[in-house]
Amino acid sequence: MRALSIALAGAILASSPAAAQTVQEQALLHRLATEVRPERMRADIEALVGFGTRHTMSETTSDTRGIGAARRWAQREFETISRGCGGCLTVVTPSDTVTAARVPTPTEVVNVVAIQRGTGDPDRVIIISGHIDSRVTDVMNFTDDAPGANDDASGVAAVLEAARVLSGHSFDATLVYAALSGEEQGLLGGKILADYARAQGWRVEANLNNDIVGNSEGQSGVRDTTRVRVFSEGTKTVETEAQEERRRYNGGEVDSSSRNLARFVDGLADRYLANFDVEMIYRTDRYGRGGDQVEMLRAGFPAVRISEGAENYDRQHQDLRVEDGVHYGDTIEVVDFDYLGQVARLNVVAMAALANAPASPLGVTIEGAVRPDTTVKWRAVPGAAGYRVWWRSTTAPQWTHSRWAGSATELVLPGIVIDDWFFGVSAVSEDGYESPVVFPGPAGSFVSVGDPAPRPAN
Repeated sequence: MRALSIALAGAILASSPAAAQTVQEQALLHRLATEVRPERMRADIEALVGFGTRHTMSETTSDTRGIGAARRWAQREFETISRGCGGCLTVVTPSDTVTAARVPTPTEVVNVVAIQRGTGDPDRVIIISGHIDSRVTDVMNFTDDAPGANDDASGVAAVLEAARVLSGHSFDATLVYAALSGEEQGLLGGKILADYARAQGWRVEANLNNDIVGNSEGQSGVRDTTRVRVFSEGTKTVETEAQEERRRYNGGEVDSSSRNLARFVDGLADRYLANFDVEMIYRTDRYGRGGDQVEMLRAGFPAVRISEGAENYDRQHQDLRVEDGVHYGDTIEVVDFDYLGQVARLNVVAMAALANAPASPLGVTIEGAVRPDTTVKWRAVPGAAGYRVWWRSTTAPQWTHSRWAGSATELVLPGIVIDDWFFGVSAVSEDGYESPVVFPGPAGSFVSVGDPAPRPAN
């Protein structure tokens, strides 16, 4: 039966003329990739390093040193970009006064956020983020120089470059460019952004959090310019007990909305970037570590962390020094700007592809217990010219088979036994832009149901 199902799947795919839309190339995405300029990101990182330290508790009134000067610089950069696109960006500074384990005295934590409102479905939001704060070995040391060139001026530079490139175009969904503060003190900026998004009523379909994305030389000294890691949670942080029980029984451990967002980004790298591959990491973040995307996940938003393929720990969270001939510290010399350019291109292409595609389908369900066929159902979404039903072996990392459903919201897959496959649905626009695949039920939905997850102690 399994061999027959595989053969039938291939026949269905081959017989459907619309199946070609799955791999339809988009000229705009190719063009946007060519518009990224690494030299502009070099200037961004030089400016950020020039503030000496950007520690969350550092100077806020100086124009030349500290987190306050860095935030105001980022705001000016966004405002300059907005003037260049006729005022297409609205710049806001969501903030909160925080006292926490790593913030012993009340401190105002301020994000700098630029919003490019969508022209068709503006409440659907795609976010790129990086954190502007920096640190040395002692996370409480807010006076010594902490250049933070790679962690995470590189991520902020990618955010700014995405704004420069994408602000020259209009998109159906809203694009948000966020320079976050307080990451090193407990993911504070991520929490402020998540709270702001919820207060604004945003339907966040994706958060691409760029944290440590500019170094290509690993701890071993081997340089790797062809690989970037995308971390994604397998099961949702906001999963309820009832949803957990259902997922454990029927599957979905590797099919959260964030995981399928990562698969979507991986596919774009294969089609639009030369000699640059996404390595999907089946973890929320690096082992025992965290980034601002964690707070977005806590709010129920799909989010991934993008990080360089080969980290060098001598260049992270280190006092500036030389010991036994080894240079420690996160200085601009460690940044590979050609590599950073590739990471920025990946972000630009992903944001544009997501913003031009219809929203991910809602209400995806499957039926077929004790039957030879599987029925997949979903609800229609605005802007979709049609839908594609996907399936794959339960041990396959990527979606492998698909069938075009047209404008219908239900499709029967004859001879495809529900027990042996995982299923999903994507929405396709009239011009061929396709949403990420949505796994059935709460486990895979891009709109979470339930309360925010408890936040762990810092």
